[in-house]
Amino acid sequence: MHYIDTHCHLDGEEFRDDLETVVQRAKDAGCVKVFVPAIDLPSCQTVVEVARRYPDYAYPMLGLHPEEVKADWKEQLSTLHPQLSTLNPLAIGEVGLDFYWSREFEQEQLLAFEEQVRWSVETRLPLMIHCRKAQNEMVTILKRYARKLPGGVFHCFTGNEQEARQLLEFDRFVLGIGGVLTFKKSHLPEVLPASVPLDRIVLETDAPYMAPVPMRGQRNEPAFIRHVITRLAEAYGVSEEEVCRQTNENVNRIFSL
Repeated sequence: MHYIDTHCHLDGEEFRDDLETVVQRAKDAGCVKVFVPAIDLPSCQTVVEVARRYPDYAYPMLGLHPEEVKADWKEQLSTLHPQLSTLNPLAIGEVGLDFYWSREFEQEQLLAFEEQVRWSVETRLPLMIHCRKAQNEMVTILKRYARKLPGGVFHCFTGNEQEARQLLEFDRFVLGIGGVLTFKKSHLPEVLPASVPLDRIVLETDAPYMAPVPMRGQRNEPAFIRHVITRLAEAYGVSEEEVCRQTNENVNRIFSL
């Protein structure tokens, strides 16, 4: 059984001391590829370093995370943009909008996100989108470019049926599903089969965050996706092998692997 982790921060300090062991555990569990998103300018370098350390296994994504958008966002993006042509990223990410904690830089986030959406149109690289408490604003921006966008992932989907259907209107995009699916109070086991075809889902960890049950409270890592696969198979009434086959096919379609 082979699967792909489409969102994993392996360049983080949490993995500094045992990255080799973490990667080996992932491979032993059946994880055949991991996609590593940048969040700011320094991490644009560290995700590339991880990819170079594990060629044909770890793949970098470059972008400015919404929580890293501040008053100097224009300068950050002007430095980041040339790297899209020199560092060979798999996608533009992790980008998006996040108004969960604060709206202090709301306008800056909106402008920075739209600029990076335009990069996706320009480069034909898919988007890895982070969105929290900002779906309406995100959808408004994406609709302006819907016909031109190559596609991407709505990372860490945790919404309801209506929100899922709204996102799936962007027909070249899929939903990223991770550990939240396994949480006791999660409604995703009911929402997903009712509103999201299995061919619109990809697997992710967001490691080191949001470890699935029964690993909750631990540092998350790619090997733990096995628990998400089991829960997805139960929810959709299919085999774990079918979950892996279909989600891998979805990844290959979106990221042109």
